Amino acid sequence: MKLRAVEMRRIHLSLVAPFETSFGVQTERDILLLKAITTGGEGWGECVAGEEPTYSSEYVDGCQHVLVHHLLPRLMDQARIEAEDVGRLLRPVHGHQMAKSAIEMAILDAQLRARGESFAAYFGAVRPAVDSGVSVGIHKSIPELLETVGDYVEQGYRRIKLKIKPGWDVEPVRAVRERFGSVPLQVDANTAYSLSDAAHLAELDPFDLLLIEQPLPEEQVLAHAELATLVRTPICLDESITSAQAAADAIQLGACRIINIKPGRVGGYLEARRIHDLCAEYGLPVWMGGMLETGIGRAGNVAMAAMPNFTLPGDTSASDRYYHRDITAAFVLREGRLDVPAGPGLGVEVDLEFLDSITHWKQTVTA
Repeated sequence: MKLRAVEMRRIHLSLVAPFETSFGVQTERDILLLKAITTGGEGWGECVAGEEPTYSSEYVDGCQHVLVHHLLPRLMDQARIEAEDVGRLLRPVHGHQMAKSAIEMAILDAQLRARGESFAAYFGAVRPAVDSGVSVGIHKSIPELLETVGDYVEQGYRRIKLKIKPGWDVEPVRAVRERFGSVPLQVDANTAYSLSDAAHLAELDPFDLLLIEQPLPEEQVLAHAELATLVRTPICLDESITSAQAAADAIQLGACRIINIKPGRVGGYLEARRIHDLCAEYGLPVWMGGMLETGIGRAGNVAMAAMPNFTLPGDTSASDRYYHRDITAAFVLREGRLDVPAGPGLGVEVDLEFLDSITHWKQTVTA
């Protein structure tokens, strides 16, 4: 099929509640969406970059610029294009994984809709619903944290993830474990510690955590390997894993025993599938991370999370965890699981009237 045009738009969505990590506090999202218009039909993509380059070097203004000036022209020059071609065609542009992921996703959605195939079928899903976990941000006090976690446990979430940082780690984890017993529990540091904190991080070992996610800065893969010898809790890498090659290197070095897969972080769902398959070969479990996606990104993530080696509950929370109103039909938690969309492509339809009401910028790039 031929890529004729790409409609780009920026939308504002407020979060249900402030979400705090070691990077800062977020109260709303400025989200870049893409609609690929091809000779075979249309498809949607979502860019997961944040407003500031804090999680990674990418940010939404930069993604918008690189798409318009560098990525889309390379794709629109092609007489024929499939999603499987996108990574190769965009390789000359270094980095910009989140921007690349967004356009690959939109083209893949269009491609699969045209042939009546779902994301789930395309990626070899083996279950009709996926276990859902929830990510709990840093709170002002432990009593507030316990109240929030209690609400999520009552809703049926099958795993709790606590954001931690120096000064907010051992005691909050202790309190949650004591209050909620055997609930599956893990923590996420978002690069907030150094190797010199190893003895302190080892104080988390008695709490029977599933994993400690990305304790050290992303470039410190060797330091993660050393840390893994100093703590009993499995180390999981997130920000460090930017490609299947990065995953292979980290595994070989012993830097992790679990990997968090975020398609936007690694350049798209096709590279994410390569990481899934690589980890399966090495016997490492994977789980689906989250980037506060709308229903567009959530649909793709839930579909991929139904693949065989996604054996841990991911951050595939229900829509109402983050937004009062989603831009697609809401993803609803049922007995701790989210249903995998079964329709063609992403399997969700965008509420265009609502989308137009929250759009603050729009541009169409044509071939």
